[in-house]
Amino acid sequence: MALLRPLDKLPTLDVATILLLGAEETLLEQLGVAIIKACEGSAKVQVHVASCLPLPTDRECFRPRIDLIVFVLSLRSKYSLRTVEASLPHVDASFFLGKVCFLVTGVRQEPNASIHMDTVRKMATTYHSPLLFGDLEVECFRASVAQRLIQILQICAGHVPGLSALNLLSLMKPSLELTTQET
Repeated sequence: MALLRPLDKLPTLDVATILLLGAEETLLEQLGVAIIKACEGSAKVQVHVASCLPLPTDRECFRPRIDLIVFVLSLRSKYSLRTVEASLPHVDASFFLGKVCFLVTGVRQEPNASIHMDTVRKMATTYHSPLLFGDLEVECFRASVAQRLIQILQICAGHVPGLSALNLLSLMKPSLELTTQET
């Protein structure tokens, strides 16, 4: 079993790398394009998209260090939940120190959801990771989610002086506690 570790590779100077992982590849690719478009001229960001972990080992030497993993879950697809659950064991525990977040889509159509919100909240709480919500099918919402992920990515990559991924996790902790109290 190949574990994805945050410190296996040296960081690239002034480059931040995000891994978008989920079952709906078209939405992930659209989000990746929105992230790159939002970063034009300001920051160097690399976006990688994967449908599941482990990542193929044949091109391991060319893969950069991953600074942030975003698990994308669609409330309309149980397959999306199974994909994320199957991928989580392939992530080293040290990634969960602020370098992983869960992004939930399809919240506006929650009455038609195949996955209950409590399941996703419990997953985020179990892995002590932030839980973000966003509609990736609408371009303006996708751009907003991209901006938010860029801010988190810059902190996780160490490009924001005085903040680290652990600081980010502690800043987002009140929202994690709220989801714990609700359940």
